[in-house]
Amino acid sequence: QQVEMDFKIMLDPENTDSKAGLKHPNDETRLPLITKKKSAPMCIQKTGKDPPVTSPWALPAFHSLGSPFPLAEEDTPKGTLSLTGQRLLLPAAERTLPAPPVVSRAAPFPEFPRQHKKSAEAIYGTYSSSKGNIAPLPSSNSMVSTRKSKPEWRYPAQHLDSEVHIPSQTQDPCLDWDIAVHQKAPHFLALQHHHHSSWGSTVGFLEHTEKLLKDHAVPLATINGQKSPQIASDLDFEENPTKSDILSVIKNQSAVAKILKRAGQSCRGQGGSTGAAAEGQRRRHGAVPGWGQQQWAAAVISTSWHSWHHLARVRNTLREARHRHLENFYSRAKHLAANWNRIRTSRRTIIHIPSLGYSQHIREHIPDLALQQNLQMGRLCDILDANVDVIYICPLALSEELLQYYNKLLGLQAAVRSGNPEDMADLQDRFKILTPEAINSFPEHHMCLATVLKYSPRTMQRLQVLLQGRDAYVVGGVPHLDDLAVADQLQVPLLGSEPAVAQLYSTKSGSKRIFASAGVPTPPGEWDIHSREQLLRALSQLILDHLEVQRWLFKVDDEHGGNGTAFCDVLSHLECYPWIQRECQGHGPEVWSESQARELALVKISQELPGLLAQHVQPVNEKRFPTWEKFLQTFLTQGGVIEAFPSSASVTNLTVDLLIEPTGEVTLLSSGDQLHAEGPLRSSGTTIPQRSVDPEVLKVLCWKIGEACKSKGVLGYFSVDFVAFTHPQTREQQVWATDLDLCYSDQLALSQLLLYMTDGNLDCGSSCLQGSLGSRESKSQRGILGCSLQPAPSSPRCAVASSQLRHSSLSGISYNLLLHICKAHGVGFDLQEKQGTLFLLYEDQKRHSLGMITIGEDLQGVLLTFARNLFIIHQEISAPNMQGETNFKMAIRDIEAILGVTAENKLRLEEEQPWEADALKE
Repeated sequence: QQVEMDFKIMLDPENTDSKAGLKHPNDETRLPLITKKKSAPMCIQKTGKDPPVTSPWALPAFHSLGSPFPLAEEDTPKGTLSLTGQRLLLPAAERTLPAPPVVSRAAPFPEFPRQHKKSAEAIYGTYSSSKGNIAPLPSSNSMVSTRKSKPEWRYPAQHLDSEVHIPSQTQDPCLDWDIAVHQKAPHFLALQHHHHSSWGSTVGFLEHTEKLLKDHAVPLATINGQKSPQIASDLDFEENPTKSDILSVIKNQSAVAKILKRAGQSCRGQGGSTGAAAEGQRRRHGAVPGWGQQQWAAAVISTSWHSWHHLARVRNTLREARHRHLENFYSRAKHLAANWNRIRTSRRTIIHIPSLGYSQHIREHIPDLALQQNLQMGRLCDILDANVDVIYICPLALSEELLQYYNKLLGLQAAVRSGNPEDMADLQDRFKILTPEAINSFPEHHMCLATVLKYSPRTMQRLQVLLQGRDAYVVGGVPHLDDLAVADQLQVPLLGSEPAVAQLYSTKSGSKRIFASAGVPTPPGEWDIHSREQLLRALSQLILDHLEVQRWLFKVDDEHGGNGTAFCDVLSHLECYPWIQRECQGHGPEVWSESQARELALVKISQELPGLLAQHVQPVNEKRFPTWEKFLQTFLTQGGVIEAFPSSASVTNLTVDLLIEPTGEVTLLSSGDQLHAEGPLRSSGTTIPQRSVDPEVLKVLCWKIGEACKSKGVLGYFSVDFVAFTHPQTREQQVWATDLDLCYSDQLALSQLLLYMTDGNLDCGSSCLQGSLGSRESKSQRGILGCSLQPAPSSPRCAVASSQLRHSSLSGISYNLLLHICKAHGVGFDLQEKQGTLFLLYEDQKRHSLGMITIGEDLQGVLLTFARNLFIIHQEISAPNMQGETNFKMAIRDIEAILGVTAENKLRLEEEQPWEADALKE
């Protein structure tokens, strides 16, 4: 049934009733292995079923539009994955099918066994899920007329309720088929496996059925594989099935019965009148008619052939749809660029789709994928611009309680500006939170939000209605092919990069290429590592070239959030290190670089490394990678980088958010110093704005990286990670670019909420957050979200924010109770002073995660408030003997360490960072 529904949608994408039938999440479509090449002719015609939705982005038809950003040779990854143009396509995607050896009518599509699942992935690449479900094509007013005429299909029943389809041969099947072929036919094996106890009688019954249909030249019969064994078991051992017995198992019974009743029809069957006479004689003598094995094999091969032929047509349809989506993406991007200056200052709608379109193998390892895609509720705050309406696509079904929470939170905009809680407004007409109806239809497939939305026809129809006649564009998350499909069906541009470009340069090795092109400082290291020998050779050389580096990092190319990172303090365990130090000091720097001792040192390091790494490497995510070998297997399969960790007691990581606008202008949007509640290599929050690097230095680095990204075809939102530290010898600050994420970040979403609730302005050029001055009125006019500290009114603001706070005991109380507890302890937001604490609530089923942002005037003060809030919540929701699983305690310890550094830095602030001291004085 699922196979039937999938193919109905592919062949008739405008039929929303078919799409609504996607409700069998555990079904699997298994595809055959295709090993030969030859293109099949295909009919292309226009259809008139496109929805009559008018859009300012519906452009006239145009010819093929290639990417304006060709990939340079140095940008091509050196691993097993190659590029065709800018599309990441596996070689199997170019395969086609040979011409059929037997001409027959269209046969139904059988269910194929599990061993063909990998073939499906090879054919469709990242477009298919790991379970093999073929993505249906979205309806669209296509700008490229590549629609196909719709062939008729017959479908097998699901799993054990198999259907055996036997097309008759209208010509003499004289081909010498291998008898082993039919025995391996998938539907034949499935039927045999399920009815193995009565298989002998079932085969005899099917032979009778086959003979009757062929002798009467029945074009196509659909036999119920579940009912056939039941009828066969009711017959005596030597009893032949009657015509009525055979008709009772045929699903298209009326059509077959009419053919059998026609006088003289049997003379046109296989064998002509001789065959009919022989059949009559055999019936009179009660003999069981033999079923030639070659005829059975021919029938099965013909059935399989036509199934594969239809599969090839579907595959080509999918490829053409992808090509159409990509062409329309570039065409609408060009149109968006030409009209950007008008659009960004006029009435417009932004469709936010916070989708994590990572590769399938990455999504499979993301716990609570839907929750992780809902951490950016701060995107709703785009309505701060009076000309902007927001449609937020939510990957979770929010309760009425949560919807009311966000209605009230966003309704505080006018109250924030005036400082009067009574000025709250209802802004529900300015934003919509839509949850696709298919969020629970594919629980085992780990689909990203864009894919789920594409499979949700009712939500897509509602979006089309909401966007009629309006300027609009999509802001996605991690780009995926289905982002293009959704945008194309909605006929709106996508403010983001082509998925292939984003996938290439968002990898660890890809980011190194961008940084090298930009000419910005990066850590010593090596990238595009794909073999054990390459890893050992590169690491040995790096250790010898940088003897001052204590810790080396290993980062898997496709992983994010620190999950694919491991580290090793090599020098602490390298036995030959004291000898190397002595030799280096004895020879001197100039002589050492050319000495034989250096070559010997390289050999010694190479010999020690295998055992050293196996024993002392520590993966950040130990649950996923419990050993070095487990990590190394993933590292070498996906590729990765080796990178030095700064040898300094003072190391700060920071993130900067940028936007490459459609016109090509690079804009800095937000900056923050990272918090590390779960270790130094995994970010858990941020302090906004950043205070660790001179903003002028940071601005120059970001501008260079932005220009390099633009030259590679990057568009839209992205973020850059840096590490700042004090050099142990020179005592000067150094800044390295370490990572690049070509997507909308959690930090940017938190920054949007920060600006919304302070009515402020964040100037990354000076690392200064300016909030409008609060009034000093009575406490009776404090905000409805509670009360907080009462600092003196001041314009500068800073914040501590995290979207990754977890506590298993949160599920024991409702959000309403949690907010009342916080209010009772003075945890809340002061509308007049525009400071205090705000919460981001993601879902109310599990309720083990939340986001929190604390706003104030002084960094030390907001850090203390943030830690105090965590302590209060932990104490209130935890029992003495059940502390729960949480990262609250680690976050508090991290803040305590930062506060110690902050107090120490205040003594040197005037001397070392006059730009920050001036900001604090103001």
